[in-house]
Amino acid sequence: MTRTRLTAAERTEQLVDAAITAFAKGGYAGTTTDDVARLAGVSQPYVIRLFGSKHALFITVITHVSDRIQQVFRDAAPAEGARLGDLADGFDRLLAQRYLLPVLLHGFAAANADDEIGRTARACYGNIFTLVRELTGASAEEAADFISKGMLLTVLASMRVIGPDPVEQTPWMTEMISTFGDHTH
Repeated sequence: MTRTRLTAAERTEQLVDAAITAFAKGGYAGTTTDDVARLAGVSQPYVIRLFGSKHALFITVITHVSDRIQQVFRDAAPAEGARLGDLADGFDRLLAQRYLLPVLLHGFAAANADDEIGRTARACYGNIFTLVRELTGASAEEAADFISKGMLLTVLASMRVIGPDPVEQTPWMTEMISTFGDHTH
């Protein structure tokens, strides 16, 4: 059996995907480049050779997740007359990816202690807000409301209240989830 060699772009994508999983589970402080390397099936020095440091890898991951969110929103928006509901349908697809959105929460938390992570996290959040307005024509207030609900859903998904593998539902969970209609898969 012969092994297929990955291109540099494919290997980088594999490492970013592994880093998303690792950072989602352990956060910035609790994740090492060795954790990422193990998940990707490569050596730790290879991770450093590609990204330079854990810090640079984490910033790459936050940016990558933001870009994926924006692409999902673009894909969900019809060519003409996109509505916030169209983007909410796209967001449902993001919620189904267990490790994607929690990375943003870790990025927001790490932003408090690290200026560069903070600048990156703020830019990512701003880019998403701006894109929502551009795609839908929503007012700042409507876009902020949409983003706020998305953040709450992100928190609920991170706690496994909703998403691909939810935990047992308690009354407060059921009550809160019911306020979102169909956007909790």
